[in-house]
Amino acid sequence: MQIEQAPEDPSIFEDFYERSSAGKRLTNYLIDLVLFYVLIFMLGFILALISPTFVGIVTNDRSDFGLLDRFITLLLYAVYMSVVEALFHGKSLGKLITKTKSVNLDGSQISTAKAFERGFSRAVPFCVFSAFGNPCDPWQDRWTQTMVINEKK
Repeated sequence: MQIEQAPEDPSIFEDFYERSSAGKRLTNYLIDLVLFYVLIFMLGFILALISPTFVGIVTNDRSDFGLLDRFITLLLYAVYMSVVEALFHGKSLGKLITKTKSVNLDGSQISTAKAFERGFSRAVPFCVFSAFGNPCDPWQDRWTQTMVINEKK
């Protein structure tokens, strides 16, 4: 049994793989974002149990943390998505549920370095809005020469 490989020329990539739709990409994003915030909440709860003064420092005067808080959260999300995609070879919980996967343009599995590139390119403000289009080709795909495809059985 011979396995058919993707062609060298990425322009005919779509003859071998089906690009994921913007709707599936949005679903992936929402699922992954909800899971991220659940994990952050659990981490905060554990830190509160370990050090109750930590909660007082963070919640005492939120005006001091406004923009910094958002920046830190954005970076934590980038790290979270990088680690998840690196560990699970281009998949996250959202991609697992929607049966999609991140791959290189030639169809090969993404490397750990590529997963981190994808994760940190998501930290660019408004990156999520770049996914709305036809075909769905957000910045994290363009900048890292990757794409999200539908898995076929």
